[in-house]
Amino acid sequence: MGSTSTISLYSHPKLSHRAQPVLSRSFCQARDAPLSFALPFSGTRRCFRLKRLVVKAAARPEGGPRQRRVYRQSQSDNALTTAPVKQIASFVVPAGVFVAATFGAGTNLLSGFTGKLFRESKQTLNEFAKELRAFSSVDMSDVLAYTRFWAGRNFGDEGLFFLAESLGYNQTAEEVSFAANGITAAGIKAFDGVLQSNIALKTLNLSGNPIGDEGVKCLCDILVDNAGVERLQLSSVDLRDEGARAIAELLKNNSILRVLELNNNMIDYSGFTSLAEALLENSTIRSLHLNGNYGGALGANALAKGLEGNKSLRELHLHGNSIGDEGIRALMSGLSSRKGKLAVLDIGNNSISAKGAFHVAEYIKNCKSLLWINLYMNDIGDEGAEKIADALKQNRTITTIDLLDLAYNPIGADGAKALSEVLKFHGNINTLKLGWCQIGASGAEFVADMLRYNNTISILDLRANGLRDEGAKCLAQSFKVVNEALTSIDLAFNEIRDDGAFAIAQALKANEDVAVTSLNLANNFLTKFGQSALTDAKDLVYEMNEKEVNIFF
Repeated sequence: MGSTSTISLYSHPKLSHRAQPVLSRSFCQARDAPLSFALPFSGTRRCFRLKRLVVKAAARPEGGPRQRRVYRQSQSDNALTTAPVKQIASFVVPAGVFVAATFGAGTNLLSGFTGKLFRESKQTLNEFAKELRAFSSVDMSDVLAYTRFWAGRNFGDEGLFFLAESLGYNQTAEEVSFAANGITAAGIKAFDGVLQSNIALKTLNLSGNPIGDEGVKCLCDILVDNAGVERLQLSSVDLRDEGARAIAELLKNNSILRVLELNNNMIDYSGFTSLAEALLENSTIRSLHLNGNYGGALGANALAKGLEGNKSLRELHLHGNSIGDEGIRALMSGLSSRKGKLAVLDIGNNSISAKGAFHVAEYIKNCKSLLWINLYMNDIGDEGAEKIADALKQNRTITTIDLLDLAYNPIGADGAKALSEVLKFHGNINTLKLGWCQIGASGAEFVADMLRYNNTISILDLRANGLRDEGAKCLAQSFKVVNEALTSIDLAFNEIRDDGAFAIAQALKANEDVAVTSLNLANNFLTKFGQSALTDAKDLVYEMNEKEVNIFF
């Protein structure tokens, strides 16, 4: 493969999108300064500021019925010009000033003051709506929630009714996030009649809102007739099996959706079964995220049957589902039988032991399409690590594995030896994560020997392995050999003292062609002497080749 990409511990390979301007929240100066929004257009940098807004609901007679405001005039097309003050009371106040006001029935107190503030707020809203139309990607979770747009809190259902109308007219926004805004099932109805007519919107993020099964069902009914949304994010929305069934029905009838994120919900075996049945009928879904649910072995077994008949799925994320060895056996069997090509597989934190690692290894041996596999936080031990290593050795045709993540697996020194023997001459792995794997100084010796030969690993994570000075010295010896690939090394939490730091410093000085640009030694036992030696080495490297090595203590 011509080039490789790096994937962080908790991430997955991101789908490729066109570069688009993104509206984001940033603080330009102090915490209480007006909010600044940076617009990363190529070539120029535009920056506009929004005054802080507090929008409150209209007052109603005591005991009277609550009336929902109806916004008849689209904020995406026309300015707010005629809304009465009683409908929206907006206050723009200087930073650090608290204003408390009580308005009784018929009071005229501060009418001039509130009128002026209303006019200013109305103007600001108009300016904001105008700017909003110019962006293809808008993150409401960062912009509105943090500017206290709705009564000093997240804007909730009423705010969504106010904002959703613009999507019906707006053909510019392709990505919109309403994440974590206190939206409930009632608020989802705001999309009815809006999403059906919007074909520009490609990504809709409602994660972190307690919409529950009822809200999900309502949303699915609306999206059946939508011809635009390709990515739907519904993580942490209190979704259960009933909602999963609604999503399954959507998948059966919707040929537009490509990416579905349902992480950190409460989907059980029944919900997994419904989704598996939908996979048999759906031929367009590319990425399915079910991390942090309750699938278990039965859910994995059901999903395996659905995967056998599905050819479109490229990414499967099942991190933290308590699948276990029996579940992983069924899942690997289903994946091995399917004709589709899976590129990404996340089975981290699933109580997989060496027994389960055997089934994973058998799948790796025969799979010709896998790009990324995550076994993070399992218990495969050194025996399981040897099986994975043997699979990599035997299947040299898998040339596109970018990341092997075995962190939090107590593989020990023997497991590190088995992997290192394979990785000496295996030209596929570019990121190796072995944090918290109990490899010790002996394991570090095997890794160091591997680095003398390997020319593909660019990121090495050996955090919390009890390497101590002995392990650090072993690794330092490998740094003296020219390795043009290795750029980032993480040795945090390894009880390394000054002697280990001195060895690493000498190695950096001895290799003027060192490729390392990042070295993490945080949370070790270095004194000012060890830190000074590393700093001197860093300065010398810069003097020799003008290359900056970032060292973290």
